[in-house]
Amino acid sequence: MLVYGDSLSAAYGMPERRGWVALLEERLKRERPYYNVANASISGETTAGGLARIDKVLERERPAILILELGSNDGLRGLPVAAMKKNLAAIIERSQKAGAKVLLVGMRLPPNYGEDYARAFERAFTDLAKSHRTALLPFLLEGFGEKAELFQADRIHPAEAAQPGVLKNVWKPLAPLFGKK
Repeated sequence: MLVYGDSLSAAYGMPERRGWVALLEERLKRERPYYNVANASISGETTAGGLARIDKVLERERPAILILELGSNDGLRGLPVAAMKKNLAAIIERSQKAGAKVLLVGMRLPPNYGEDYARAFERAFTDLAKSHRTALLPFLLEGFGEKAELFQADRIHPAEAAQPGVLKNVWKPLAPLFGKK
């Protein structure tokens, strides 16, 4: 399994062993020991950066499942949604061609980006999941995104206390991708 994301998956601001990806690896060791986890997430990564390196990462890791958690930095930088969508589509297509099932992880933007941009940004993930027939987690921070106490001082990155909630959100759409035991 490959986690391909940005700082939200790279355990930004905390020891890596406390992030949701490490928690995922622990859970898999207990429940699905035939899966291991490679985390190729980079803080600050945009979809363009992810697209630029996806082929090498797929060749190296050869994942059966890819958790694609990119786009947040595109949104925070106000980059065109169409470009983000095109980059994510290419990553999904290359991953599927390499034999990986894809879980696309969506994000929402703060309201200060404007209603039209925020709505188009959020809709991009749903559209991509439908058109590429991938699993979808519509919002990584569902259920706690509005709770300031679960975020680091920057109010962008979930704190260590939020990581089990992130894993819970990821696990729900991820579990059906495993197939039968």
